[in-house]
Amino acid sequence: MKEALHIISNCVIADERVIKNGELLYSGKEINLSSFLVQLYKFLHLDYPKFYKMDTLSKLGWLASEILIKDNEAVVKQYKPEETGLLLTNANSSIEADVKYFQTIEMASPALFVYTLPNILNGEICIRNNFKGENACFIFEAFNAGFIKEYVEDLFANNKLKLCVCGWVDALGEAYKAALFLVGNDVTAASVEFTEENIDKVFNNK
Repeated sequence: MKEALHIISNCVIADERVIKNGELLYSGKEINLSSFLVQLYKFLHLDYPKFYKMDTLSKLGWLASEILIKDNEAVVKQYKPEETGLLLTNANSSIEADVKYFQTIEMASPALFVYTLPNILNGEICIRNNFKGENACFIFEAFNAGFIKEYVEDLFANNKLKLCVCGWVDALGEAYKAALFLVGNDVTAASVEFTEENIDKVFNNK
């Protein structure tokens, strides 16, 4: 009988607030999303210079992953790098950064273009946390808890992963939301069963 999967930790960033495991971690009133993300980065006392090169989507997802994994380093270190993976979904991919790039087409900026692709976000999270297992980014019209649950369960059932960061990271203009889940067999004080209902509850701050 296979072990039940659990959401070991979760993090939601939306509406200028950061919620971790159901508790308000940070709230800010900034003039725009870019300022909010920079202030959140400073609030977390992070030191990762490449953060400032990332596009909005990458900044949002990377910060969510930092918050998600913080205080769970001991859980992560239990597993080999090839046993940990990443599954992200979103609707707009890197449209915002692509638009900014095309606006500079007369003086194309390679530095901007390099950080427009969703796989850059995946790469930064994997590099930061030494994840070497399967990782992917899927584009959906809207958040799909059922797909995330089934895909992650399949990775565990086929012994491809023993720990996974999964969820939704989307940003376009001033509309944004990140909802990430650390999923595995471990049970902690904050963990809940990895079900479609619980995934939706976290996503909707319920």
